[in-house]
Amino acid sequence: MGHKNEHIQMKDSDFDNSGKGNRPELARRRMHRKSTIVSGRTIGEKRERLETKNERAAARKKDKKKKTMRVSFTVIGFAILAVILVILCFNFINSQKNEPINEVTIEDYTDYQPTVEVLDENASTGGKITNRMNSYIGQAEADFRALGYNPTKVIIPNGFIRMVYFYLEGFNGYIKMTIDRGSAVSVEDADRLIRYLASQEVTDFEYLDVRTPGKAYWK
Repeated sequence: MGHKNEHIQMKDSDFDNSGKGNRPELARRRMHRKSTIVSGRTIGEKRERLETKNERAAARKKDKKKKTMRVSFTVIGFAILAVILVILCFNFINSQKNEPINEVTIEDYTDYQPTVEVLDENASTGGKITNRMNSYIGQAEADFRALGYNPTKVIIPNGFIRMVYFYLEGFNGYIKMTIDRGSAVSVEDADRLIRYLASQEVTDFEYLDVRTPGKAYWK
């Protein structure tokens, strides 16, 4: 028997969706989906990198701002401290100018001479009393009289050339004073101490000591 060769030409329309001819189309779709997924990942990564870059730039800007603020506050703090130190130094200098040295004024040693007996127990001086000591005694005597007291005698004790003992009428004891302190403030301290002792019914004492500013002692 002879065989007849037949050539059959098939068209694309001859492939239905249920046959094997559907496989090329599915493959193309799958490849397309894969490409889309890969493309999507690439866009996401780019977006993340961009966001990270922006965040880092913002963080650097924030750190720079903080550093600038810290430097500014430090400079302001030092400036304020410098102003305070200048003011304190200025006030200290003014207080030193206005404060008398050892509470002694020129008035203490001018135009005053004692009228009471002055006894110098220091053998080394030969009984010679300096002009400064004489003026101080004369000033203190005048201050006592101004407060109603009557000085009777002054002694310069042995071993002391800057201290005097004042004796007042009506009192058995004496008052220790020093020429390194103003006579007026010393006499005022002595008056306050005498009146305080009188309020405590103490009228007899061995001595009153008013040589130290702001303090007074008695025995």
